[in-house]
Amino acid sequence: MNTAAFALNLAVTAAVALTVLLTAFVAGVRSGRHRGVDTAWGLAFTAVALSGFALSDHHGDPGRRLLATLLVTVWGLRLSAHLWWRSRGAPEDPRYARMLSRAPEGPARTRYALRIVYLLQAAIVWFVSLPVQAAQYLPHPPGALAWAGTALWTVGLFFEAVGDRQLARFKADPANRGRILDRGLWRWTRHPNYFGDACVWWGLFLLAADSPVGWAFVLSPLLMTYLLAFGSGKPMLERHLAPERPDWAAYAARTSGFLPLPPRHLPAPPRTPDPGPRR
Repeated sequence: MNTAAFALNLAVTAAVALTVLLTAFVAGVRSGRHRGVDTAWGLAFTAVALSGFALSDHHGDPGRRLLATLLVTVWGLRLSAHLWWRSRGAPEDPRYARMLSRAPEGPARTRYALRIVYLLQAAIVWFVSLPVQAAQYLPHPPGALAWAGTALWTVGLFFEAVGDRQLARFKADPANRGRILDRGLWRWTRHPNYFGDACVWWGLFLLAADSPVGWAFVLSPLLMTYLLAFGSGKPMLERHLAPERPDWAAYAARTSGFLPLPPRHLPAPPRTPDPGPRR
C-alpha cells in the first residue's frame, strides 16, 4: 500500500463526509426537521467510497477497488432511498426530538444538533468506512476472504432490504396500527435490518482483511455493531416502541433481540383455579 497516497485519501474522505453531513445540517435547519440526516447517512458512505475509488486509481488493484466501491454504493443508495421514501412529509423523528430536547430552544439547540447529530455522524461515517478505503489501496486481487466478505455482505443486504420491505407493507395496512410485526424475518429477530447492517460492514471489512494492514481497521465494524446493538440503534428504538405497543413485552420475550434465532416457546400462563360456586 502506498502510505502517502492513502494518507491523502484519508484527509479527502474526511472532508467529503463532513461536506455531506453539513449539507444535511443546513437542510435540517431550514426545514426544522433533523430526521433527514438518516438519508444523508447512506449518501455520505457512498460519497466516501466514490472518492476513494477515484483517488486510489493507479494505487490499488482495479478489481478490488471496483468491488468495494460497488458494494458500498449499492448499500448506501438503497438505504438512503428507503429512508427518504419513508420519511417524506413526516414530522420530526421522535428519537431526534428527545435527543435535542436536552438543549434549550434557539441557537443553542441548533449548535447542539450540529455537534451531536451531524458532526458526530460525519466522524462515524469516516471511521466505519476505513476498511473500504484500505481495500481500495490494496495492490493484489481479491482473495478468499474478500469473496467471503462479499457473500456476508449479500446476506446482510438481504436482511436489510427484505426486513424493510416487510415492515413497510405491514405499516401500510391500517388494520396493523398499534400492532407488532412478528412474521417473516421479524419472527426470528426483532431487528433484521440492524442485523443486516452489521453483516454488511463485517463483510466490507473482510475485503481488506486478506492483507495484514486490513486488520488494523477491525475497530470499524466493531463500532458499527456496537452502535446498532447497544447504542443508538436497537436500545433507542425499543425504548420508543415498548410503551406504545401493548404486545411488545410478549414479542420481546419470545424473539431474539439481534441475531436471527428460532422463536422461544414460552410456557402458558398458569390457569386460575376455579373457586367453585359461591355460597
